[in-house]
Amino acid sequence: MRKICDTLVSGTQSNFEVYMRKAVVIGAGPAGLTAAYELVDKAEDIEVIVLEESEHMGGISKTVNYKGNRMDMGGHRFFSKVDEVNEWWDMMLPMQGSPASDYKTLGITVPLKENGPDPEKVDETMLMRQRVSRIFYNKKFFDYPISLKPETFTNMGLLTTIQVGFSYLASVFHKREEKSLEDFYINRFGKKLYSMFFERYTENLWGRHPSVIAPDWGSQRVKGLSIAAILKDMFSKLLPGKKNRKVETSLIEEFKYPKLGPGELWDVTAAKVISKGGKILKNHKVVRLVKDENNHIKEVVCTTPEGEVSFEADIVISSMPVKDLVAGMNDVPEDMRTIAEGLPYRDYLTLGVLVPKLLLNNKTKHKTIGNIIPDNWVYVHDRGIHMGRFQIYNNWSPYMVKDLENTVWVGLEYFCYENDEWWNMSEDEFAKFAIEDMVKLGLIDSADSVLDYHEEKVKKAYPAYFDTYERMDELTAYLNTIDNLYCVGRNGQHRYNNLDHSMCTSFETVKNILSGRTDKSNIWSVNTETEYHESKS
Repeated sequence: MRKICDTLVSGTQSNFEVYMRKAVVIGAGPAGLTAAYELVDKAEDIEVIVLEESEHMGGISKTVNYKGNRMDMGGHRFFSKVDEVNEWWDMMLPMQGSPASDYKTLGITVPLKENGPDPEKVDETMLMRQRVSRIFYNKKFFDYPISLKPETFTNMGLLTTIQVGFSYLASVFHKREEKSLEDFYINRFGKKLYSMFFERYTENLWGRHPSVIAPDWGSQRVKGLSIAAILKDMFSKLLPGKKNRKVETSLIEEFKYPKLGPGELWDVTAAKVISKGGKILKNHKVVRLVKDENNHIKEVVCTTPEGEVSFEADIVISSMPVKDLVAGMNDVPEDMRTIAEGLPYRDYLTLGVLVPKLLLNNKTKHKTIGNIIPDNWVYVHDRGIHMGRFQIYNNWSPYMVKDLENTVWVGLEYFCYENDEWWNMSEDEFAKFAIEDMVKLGLIDSADSVLDYHEEKVKKAYPAYFDTYERMDELTAYLNTIDNLYCVGRNGQHRYNNLDHSMCTSFETVKNILSGRTDKSNIWSVNTETEYHESKS
């Protein structure tokens, strides 16, 4: 028998029973927890229940602690041009008031907040970190995004440099109609740079060639970035007042980062939701949403270790994958069900590998503990290697690594499909495969160098832009006819949003709920307009 959770909460106000609306939030990732906190903080007549499938807070932004070494699933850079987001982060995790241990040792200075916490003494702290991200191509490093400094041309060689130049000029004078992601990249970088630095990685990430992927992904993730933007940024650095210049998101040089990884922010947020009266139920996987004859969701059904549980709902805020959301609803038109069933996702495997050192030499101006390479993450562009990217957790935060002085904690990232060959490997089989890639890339000399490893799997990490995605607008219109349903976040909207944009979808949702606005276009328009939140200096 299912247990039915009551909607009425006892209490009196002028001798009348108070009816508390019940908001069911599906998913305790960034979008879900942002919505939950905003509701418990701003609404006195709404009871908030968060249903989370797993044991962890943060969704794909969780932090995994393995023997004192912490793993960030995908690398989460905290940067936003949205004041509301920055203020919210600072409320949850105040900016540091003293240097982090590694920057103190190295003499690296970053902005500090007056009377802010000391990260050496307080865990609930947001750090400011230097951003270094490069491409590893033909066993040479190239800046990401591509820079136009002498080292780039030296690494390319004279012939390739000439080819890149003429290829870019061709793209300037002969723009392609942007029907695919391939067209998008070639228009901005030229065909030669596209083939070197975008084609292989994109195919590795999505499992499809860029020529069959919609250009939307590029317009959201590489918004405003091009050779022209790189040139503009390069010359603007030479001008007075360069610190106040406008800069594309992909060109930023510093970012915020929680002391103990991104999951720390969501653990803190979850604790605040609970302290304000909200409920967060772990191991509650939503499997059904029951609509009444008015196309209104009245009940959300979960599976739990104790069996099925049902929650009555006045408001439903969903960050679960659209595919699963629609599959769990009754009375969905067949064409809408077909669109949802066909929405593709890319899954993710990462292997944390602990080594005494990396063989790659630090030839940059950036100082690091142990003089390791300074990158936060490195994009791998090698047609003989399956690895998509590797992270160096030491450089995200010194507190992510148990023995910072004597070990390097690396995250090897692979994009896959759930239940494919890689996904179904045992941890030891996958570790052997991934460590062999490390050796081929020259990161280590042999598997004997590895001290320890740990694997993590993430389902539906990346909503993909092909198959039935081209009909996503139709599905969005249908979902908006369900009056008490609000879709938020990356998977909730099947849109490859950054962290801050996922949060913004929840900000807009709560504003609509509190104001009584029924038009949901503002929620779906986050991060879709060309200049949305991107022109702020």
